[in-house]
Amino acid sequence: MLSFPRPSRKALAAVLAVVLATGLAALLGASPANSAVPSATAGTGPFDDSFYTPPSPLPAGKPGDVIRWRASKAGPRKDSVNAWQVMYLSTDALGKPDAVTGTVLVPKNADPAAAPIVAFAPGTHGPAFGCTPSSMIDMGAFYEQPGLDDLLDAGYAVAVTDYEGYHQDPKTTYVVGKSEGPAVIDSVRAAQRLSETKLSPGAKVLFRGYSQGGGAAAWAGQLQPSYAPELNLIGVAAGGVPADLVQVTLQLDGKFGFGVMAYALVGLDNAYPELKLDSFLSDNGRAKLKEMQQSACTFELLTTYANQKIADYTTSAGYVKPEWVARLNENKLGGMPIKVPLFLYHATQDQLVQFGQGDALHKAYCAAGVKETWKTYESDHITTIYTGNADVLAFLKDRVAGTPATSNC
Repeated sequence: MLSFPRPSRKALAAVLAVVLATGLAALLGASPANSAVPSATAGTGPFDDSFYTPPSPLPAGKPGDVIRWRASKAGPRKDSVNAWQVMYLSTDALGKPDAVTGTVLVPKNADPAAAPIVAFAPGTHGPAFGCTPSSMIDMGAFYEQPGLDDLLDAGYAVAVTDYEGYHQDPKTTYVVGKSEGPAVIDSVRAAQRLSETKLSPGAKVLFRGYSQGGGAAAWAGQLQPSYAPELNLIGVAAGGVPADLVQVTLQLDGKFGFGVMAYALVGLDNAYPELKLDSFLSDNGRAKLKEMQQSACTFELLTTYANQKIADYTTSAGYVKPEWVARLNENKLGGMPIKVPLFLYHATQDQLVQFGQGDALHKAYCAAGVKETWKTYESDHITTIYTGNADVLAFLKDRVAGTPATSNC
């Protein structure tokens, strides 16, 4: 029987934070900050908040242009940062304009004109609207708060994307790199273009993320030279990366992480209309996935849906059809080198994001000449959310300081 190391106290506390956030938000609601744009009507809480609903049609503009903004409560950092929730233009997986939300935080003791900007790509939050990372930050339930605190304490401005699709009728594009990469990149552009932040358009920029966020950060690193060449990108840190979605999802069927597998199918289907997930769902699968999108955050994905099987959700293996294979391959990392120094890390006993495909990504980047630092941790997926933070921070600080990057390829 396969066993995993017991999660650390921080890991357990993080899961508890998600549970409490979901439960308390449902019972009490969280009053959003007043809208800074007259057309953005605030609701009564994270489950009824029209700030997140994109205007239709979208306004004209460039990726990274700010559509609307309002003050953020910033959770436990409310006294030490200036913070804003933003909606900005970005690009979806089909190359079309979309609207994405996020949060920008600037330490009050930093000079914004000189502050580096870190795009913080969050890990899995779940498909339901109440799981939106910006809402979690606002209510003090962001499970990656220690990593966020590291960056703010270092004097860095931070742009946290919510990714595409978090609104009252959520259609999130989970683990779709061609959507997530632009969302990460454009969060930095939005932070620079929101005049209230006073951040420099020439600021040093870094991308950082773990798990879903690790994949998003790596995709942002691959796409940046062509998508946003004006950014002064100096480094990327990516951990627990789902580089090969086929290899990641196949080993989750019937296991602890089945909810993540099911959510990945939903994310791909939301990104690519031709996949037609509903056409091969059983009545049970259709009901379960509808329930998931209405109410599941991270905790529910890992508990309510644990150990289930895809055969009980489907009438056929429609996810192996050519159109699915083509989109899965299109979202496989490693085909383009990251042009800046990269810190890539993975847990050897990762039960959610297979270690072997992470190791294959490491080798692919090395073969492509990426200046990569590769590190493994004798740990599980959840614990490494936290144990990797110190090395990530050291790597980012070295890039900001201009320390020459080394490679252990």
